[in-house]
Amino acid sequence: MQRDSNTSAPSTTSMRVRHRKRSMEALPDANKENGGHLLVDDRNKYKSMWIRAHSTLWMIGGFAFVVYMGHLYIMAMVVVIQIFMARELFNLLRRAHEDRHLPGFRLLNWHFFFTAMLFVYGRILSQRLVNTMTPDKVLYRLVSSLIKYHMVICYSFYIAGFMWFILTLKKKMYKYQFGQYAWTHMILIVVFTQSSFAVANFFEGIFWFLFPASLIVINDIFAYICGFFFGRTPLIKISPKKTWEGFIGASVTTIISAFVLANLMGRFQWLTCPRKDLSTGWLQCDPGPLFKPEYWTLPRWISQWLPWKEISILPVQWHAIWLGLFASIIAPFGGFFASGFKRAFKIKDFGDSIPGHGGITDRMDCQMVMAVFAYIYHQSFVVPQSLSVEMVLEQILTNLTLEEQQAIYVKLGEIIQERLVGHS
Repeated sequence: MQRDSNTSAPSTTSMRVRHRKRSMEALPDANKENGGHLLVDDRNKYKSMWIRAHSTLWMIGGFAFVVYMGHLYIMAMVVVIQIFMARELFNLLRRAHEDRHLPGFRLLNWHFFFTAMLFVYGRILSQRLVNTMTPDKVLYRLVSSLIKYHMVICYSFYIAGFMWFILTLKKKMYKYQFGQYAWTHMILIVVFTQSSFAVANFFEGIFWFLFPASLIVINDIFAYICGFFFGRTPLIKISPKKTWEGFIGASVTTIISAFVLANLMGRFQWLTCPRKDLSTGWLQCDPGPLFKPEYWTLPRWISQWLPWKEISILPVQWHAIWLGLFASIIAPFGGFFASGFKRAFKIKDFGDSIPGHGGITDRMDCQMVMAVFAYIYHQSFVVPQSLSVEMVLEQILTNLTLEEQQAIYVKLGEIIQERLVGHS
C-alpha cells in the first residue's frame, strides 16, 4: 500500500505540472482574444516606434508647410486626401476576377466620386468664387451662370452615371455590381459628408481647421507614448494595442494642450481671419472678441511664487477645452470603428502609403469625426446667431444674376440719393 501511494503521488504531481503548462500555453491566446498584445510587450516596439516617429515628423512638417501656404493649398491637400481615401476604400471590396469581365466599371466609381466632389465644393465655394471674379465682368457672368445651374449640372452627371450603371449590368454579375454600387455610395457619404466640413471650417478661419486637427494629432501621439511605456490594461477588444493607460494619459495631455495651444494660435491674424474669396494673399482683420486677450489677476498665494501678477487668456481658450474633451474622449471612437471595420474584412491596414501608420484612411478616421464636431460647435456656440445686414444681403445676392444685382444696386443708389436730398 505504501508503494502504491508513493507511485501515485508522482503521477498526480506530473498531472498538475502538465495542467499548468497547458494553462500557461493557453494564456497568450486568451490574452490575444481580449486585446492582450500590448505595445509594452511587443519585442519589435522600438523599431516600429522609430519608423512611426519618422513618418509622423514628415507628415507634421508637410502639413505645417501646406497650412503656411494658405487656404487654397489646404483645400488642395484635402482633395488629395479624399482621392487617396476613396482609392483605398474602392480597392477594399474590389475583385480582380469580376472586374476583368466588367471593362470600365472601375471608371464608373470615379465618375460618381468626381460628381460628388463637384456638388460639395460647388455649394461651399460658390459665393467665394463670385467674390473672386467680381472685377472681371465676363468671368463674373460665366461663374454666375454656372452657379445658377450648379444643381442641374450635378444632377445630370449623376443620372448619366446611373444610366451607365444600368446599361452595364451583366448576367451572373448582378450581386457583385449592385454591391459595388452600394459600396461606392457609402464611400461618398463617409468621405465627402465628413471631409466637406473640414473645408467649411478653414474658410471660417484656418484656426478652426488647424486647431481641431492638431488636437487629434496630439491625442494620437500621447496615446501611443503612454501606451508604449505604461500600457498594461486592455481598453477595447477590437483594437488590441489600445490601453486604458494610453487613453487616460492622452486625454489629460490633450485637454491641457488644447488650452495652451488655443492661446498660441489665437494670436495670429492669418489663422483667425475668415476668407471671403479664393485669393492667396495674407489676411488682416479685426480678430473679434474671441481672440482679444482678457487679463486675469492671480491670487496672492499663487502670484508670490510666480514672476507675474496677472495672466492673459483668450476667450477662445474656454471653447478649446470642449474641443479638447471631444478630441480625447469621443473622437477616438472613430479609430475604434475603423479597427472593427478592418477586423471585419480581415485586413491589418487600409493601405501602406504611410510607413508605420498604414494608409491615409488609417490616419483620417478620427480626423473626420473631429471635423464634423468642430464645424457644428463653431456654428452653434461661436458664430453670432443674430443676422447682420451684410449676411442677409450676401444670402440674397448669391441667388441673383449679374443683371439683377446691378438693378438692385441702382435702386439702392436712387433711394439713398432721395434720402440725402430730403435731409438737405
